[in-house]
Amino acid sequence: MILYKNVVPAVFVKRINRFTAEVMIGDAREIVHVKNTGRLETLLVPKARVTLQRADNPARTTKYDLISVYASELGWVNIDSLAPNALMRQYLESQYDMVKPEYVYGDSRFDFYMERNGEKYFAEVKGCTLTYDPKQGIGYFPDAPSTRAVKHLNGLAKAAGEGFHCSVDFVIQMNGIRQVLPHDRLQPEFGIALKMASRAGVKIFYHLCDVKEDRISMISTEEA
Repeated sequence: MILYKNVVPAVFVKRINRFTAEVMIGDAREIVHVKNTGRLETLLVPKARVTLQRADNPARTTKYDLISVYASELGWVNIDSLAPNALMRQYLESQYDMVKPEYVYGDSRFDFYMERNGEKYFAEVKGCTLTYDPKQGIGYFPDAPSTRAVKHLNGLAKAAGEGFHCSVDFVIQMNGIRQVLPHDRLQPEFGIALKMASRAGVKIFYHLCDVKEDRISMISTEEA
């Protein structure tokens, strides 16, 4: 679980750019850091309730990080792009004998390298914050075009062919979403690469989460 400290409620006004947004904390306007470079167009809408975390560094230009957004059909959605890897590290360290983050293999840098009973594993983590079908429990990835994500899938497929156990792990930062589909309308290349990786033996996992305004925890894992 990730529990955020020093949190305050606010109301979203507008996104200024990929990294900053304007919010209202009571009657005061504040420019805050957005901890996610995705588009978040279905979440960051005017008057949305948001949660901020006050930064520890008093010298920072922005005093707060925007960490979660309330959506009527989902409840709280965590938009912290660092949360998926932090949750996965907690999970993997409970499952494997050894876990190393940011592991370079060939021309790829995978999120995690693991070992268990002499077997070698790679895991690439993708956070999911986009859904058009909340009642159907379906999320979509990516939220913005990502050539890096396609490269990761191609690298996993290559590693799987060389004898490694490989997986792409979607950490779903929303309540009630149980699977993730490729966002083909936005980036068909990702869907093609995901299908090719699966055919090469790369496993696809969905990690379901419980999200509240000041915390996120992984509650179950399902294989596609």
